[in-house]
This record gives sequence, structure tokens and C-alpha cells, in this order.
Amino acid sequence: MSQARNHVRIIGGDYRRRQLPFPDAEGLRPTPDRVRETVFNWLGQDLDGLVCLDLFAGSGALGFEAASRRARRVVMVEKSRKVAEGLKANRQLLAAQAVEVVVMDAVHYLKSCRERFDLVFLDPPYRSTLLEQILPLLPAVLADDARVYVEAASWPDLEGWQRIKEGRAGLVHYGLLGQGRPDASL
Repeated sequence: MSQARNHVRIIGGDYRRRQLPFPDAEGLRPTPDRVRETVFNWLGQDLDGLVCLDLFAGSGALGFEAASRRARRVVMVEKSRKVAEGLKANRQLLAAQAVEVVVMDAVHYLKSCRERFDLVFLDPPYRSTLLEQILPLLPAVLADDARVYVEAASWPDLEGWQRIKEGRAGLVHYGLLGQGRPDASL
């Protein structure tokens, strides 16, 4: 496997241009630079004060981008111990004090979590049914006016959610969701 394939580049903020390695793991596919650039243009480049959850952290691309943009706290949840160890090593490499890595199943984490998040990143294993399980659990951990970023092979049932922004890159649909009325906006 090529070295470039096992690295992700932070595209903005304090850690901009830093290359972060990540381990080989089945289904691990970092969000492409172009998509991350679009998402953080939607969200704004400065996430100062926000509490973020990267629920299927994987390479950590989304969570480390949020930390790089000065999120107050970023919780990265990763089920694979091997992948989580890579996230912890990258947290140490960046001296990213705002980042916490939790080794746990995403559904179990949500069911046991008492924290509220302003921004949640959901990029579950491709073609899984995890989004359908996760979306109904999310409202319990969302702060008022929270936003949820989703990547999926296709959109699941979004009852109770608004698609605020959306795009497509190859076979992947991605978008920013919010709760509430159809006129909800950023």
C-alpha cells in the first residue's frame, strides 16, 4: 500500500498542511480534501467554542479539521482499537488538547452519552445500515441549533431532519442536516 494512501492532510486552521498517518483497516476511507473543503465552507472556517462529535472517526480527518479550526472540544468515537490507537498518536503529534478519543461502538456511545454537541460528523462504514440506527438516537445528544454532517452511499429516511446543504462526490452523498422546520438555515 502506498504511503500517500495511508495519510490524510489537514486542509485548514491551526494544523493546516499537516499530514497524519492512519492504519490500514477494512472500509477506512477518509473524507476527500475537496469534500472537507466544501463542508467547512458551509460550516464556517472558525468553529471556536463548538463541541463536536466525530462518531465514526476512522482516519480522524473530520474531527482533526474541527480541532484545527478551534472547536472547544472534539470527541472522536472509534470502535476499532487499532484505528483508535492511530487517532491517539495523531492527537499527541498535533498536541491537540481539545481532542478526546473514545474506543466504543457508536450506538452504545450514543445510548450512554450525557454530553450535548453543536456539530456531529457521521461517516459510517460505506453501505452499512448504521445511519438508520444512529439518526433517531442523535436528538438526545444535540444542542439547540446543532448541525449534523452525513456521508452515505444513499440518503436514508430523514424524517425529522432538514437537508440544509448537500452535495455528491462520485458515489457518495454528503450533506448538512438540522432539525426543525423546513426554513431552518445556517
